[in-house]
Amino acid sequence: MKTTSSIISLKNVFKEYLLGDGSVFVALKNINFEIHQGEFSAIIGPSGSGKSTLMHVVGLLDKPSRGEIIINGKDVAKMNDNQTSVLRNSYVGFVFQQFNLLNKLTIKENILLPATYCKEKLDFDADQRAEMLMEKFGIISKKDSFPNKISGGQQQRVAVARALLMKPQLILADEPTGNLDHKTGNEIIDLFEELNKSENITIVMVTHEMEIAERTRRQIRILDGEIVNDNK
Repeated sequence: MKTTSSIISLKNVFKEYLLGDGSVFVALKNINFEIHQGEFSAIIGPSGSGKSTLMHVVGLLDKPSRGEIIINGKDVAKMNDNQTSVLRNSYVGFVFQQFNLLNKLTIKENILLPATYCKEKLDFDADQRAEMLMEKFGIISKKDSFPNKISGGQQQRVAVARALLMKPQLILADEPTGNLDHKTGNEIIDLFEELNKSENITIVMVTHEMEIAERTRRQIRILDGEIVNDNK
C-alpha cells in the first residue's frame, strides 16, 4: 500500500536572477507545494513559465533565492554543497529531453555513471543492477553499443535506467517525450506508470503536452513563475 508521507516540501520559494541592466527577473514566485511518496505528478505550463526552473530547484541542481525546501526531512538551506551533492546523487534520478548520454561510453557504461561519481560505498552491486535494469527495459542486447547507434526510444530507456541505478526515491523527468515520436513517447510514459505502480517510485514530470500530463494523477500548473492550479 502506498504511503502519503511528504518527501518534498516547498514553502514560499522564490528564484530570482540579476540581469545585466541591473533589474531582477523573478523566475519563481512564492511557490508552495508538497510531493508525497508514491505520487505520479506533472508540472505543466507553456515555454518560459518557470517549470524547468522549478524542477531544477526541487532536484537540488539550483538553489532558491529565498524560501524553504525540505527533502526527506532535511532542510536544504542548512546543507553545504557536498552534502547537497550526496543527497542529490542518492535520492534523485534525472531524465532529460536530450537524453544526456555520453557517446564515447557504451550503454552499460552510461548507466553506471552515477555509481562512478558516488564517493560513498554502495550497499549493492552496481554492475548487477545495471544488467537487471537493461534486462527489464529491453535493452540488454545493446549494452555494448554506443548511444549514437541506437534509436531515440532506446536512448531514453537508457536514461531511465541510469536514473534508477542508485535506487532513488524520486525521479524528475524534464520533457522526457519531447524528442520522441508519439508512439515512442507513450511507451516511455507506460514505463513511468509501471515503475510508479510496481515499485512505488515517486515521479515528477515536467511537460507542456496536456495529453502526456493527463496520464499522471496530479497536475501542477505554473504560469509566469507562479502556481495557478494544483488538482491534488
